[in-house]
Amino acid sequence: MQEFLKVFQNKNFRKLFFAGFTSMMGSIIGVTAFMFYLLDKFGEQPFYATLAELMYSLPTLAVFFLVGVLADRMDRQKIALYCDWICAGLCLLLMGAIWLDWMPLIFVILFLRSAVGKFFHPADQAMVQGVLSKEEYAIAAGLNQMVGSLFMLFGNMIAIFIYWSVGIQGAIAFDLLTYVLSALFIMSMKVNEDVRLPNGQHTFKDIRVKMVWKDFVSGFVYIKQSKLLLSLIFGFFLFGIVNGGLSVMPAFIMKYKLAPDNYEQMMMWMGIVFGVSILSGSVLCSMLVKKIKLSYAIVLGLFVSGFSLGLCAIAPNVWSFFILTGLAGFSIPLINIGIGGWLPKIVDPKMMGRVQGWISPINMLSHTMTLGLIALFFPKILTVEMLFWVVGGCLIVVGLFYMLTLPKYDIDDEDNKNELHLEKVPV
Repeated sequence: MQEFLKVFQNKNFRKLFFAGFTSMMGSIIGVTAFMFYLLDKFGEQPFYATLAELMYSLPTLAVFFLVGVLADRMDRQKIALYCDWICAGLCLLLMGAIWLDWMPLIFVILFLRSAVGKFFHPADQAMVQGVLSKEEYAIAAGLNQMVGSLFMLFGNMIAIFIYWSVGIQGAIAFDLLTYVLSALFIMSMKVNEDVRLPNGQHTFKDIRVKMVWKDFVSGFVYIKQSKLLLSLIFGFFLFGIVNGGLSVMPAFIMKYKLAPDNYEQMMMWMGIVFGVSILSGSVLCSMLVKKIKLSYAIVLGLFVSGFSLGLCAIAPNVWSFFILTGLAGFSIPLINIGIGGWLPKIVDPKMMGRVQGWISPINMLSHTMTLGLIALFFPKILTVEMLFWVVGGCLIVVGLFYMLTLPKYDIDDEDNKNELHLEKVPV
């Protein structure tokens, strides 16, 4: 706990942390409330709820080649700031589209808001490298994991409460407020130029097709030179399947199997169970990763969460489902903290944007494909039980792959530097 407090004494990290927290809240709360809105309005057509989730993931495939390049070439602080302000403006447009009840326009605005939001995370994460020391990266990863767990704990509850209290318009207004708060946090940061612009000053006139393509390829070359990076990134494809399934599966199993009459209330309780388990797991795992190798932590987390989610398919009632999801939630921080603490150590700060620019589309490609298949084949061909088996199986497959590949790279920092002494990539 003292290490967490020490990291928070860094004013820039503290502001960056809360900016990320509020921006993430803006991108999650409204989407969650909107899913419940669609399930209420089109209860017999789960396609619409899945389509709303697709509007969150599809934009990555439209902007992935720009995201990392801009994070490395342009002012990272301004990128994060502009993302927040533009998303706030799109929230206003979304409220108008909902008032008009024009579904095509609603989905277009959701797509645009998500596309703009995709530029925030690479710029935000790239700045973390400049405001913290290498020894503090794992601590920061633990804090970010806690943020995720807080959303698990309060996200569904807040979204459903706002939706019940003031409707979908109130949920979107809440989104707008969080984006504004995030922008104010970013504005108040005082970041050195070498952190904001690690590759020097550039303007939008410099960002031409040839330069974008060259930078995008250089990111691939950089990744290809490190077997450790390749091993880690391979798992992100299957993680995308997991994330895509989990974005809709809990609501579907509650509405169509375990609690059809009160699924919204049960989703609130599930959010509390899952959030508490991830929050407690985040605290314990942050301490555990200092005592065991990162590879062991990641593999253990994958196996436990994979088996737990797979068993959710045969859960006979809500309470057994809560126990299994709680066990999965308790183990997930091992994966996130392990990978989140590893990547900043092995990636050159000048290349972090371009590496993230490859990770996100790899993850979101499978995420989007999964949601697309669910939209097309659920519930006529795919059952909710099948979805849980697929998600659990993917985690176990990644666990087996990492168990065979990662331990040989889990070496001391000095050895890591030697093993990852890559050929110079043009920046």
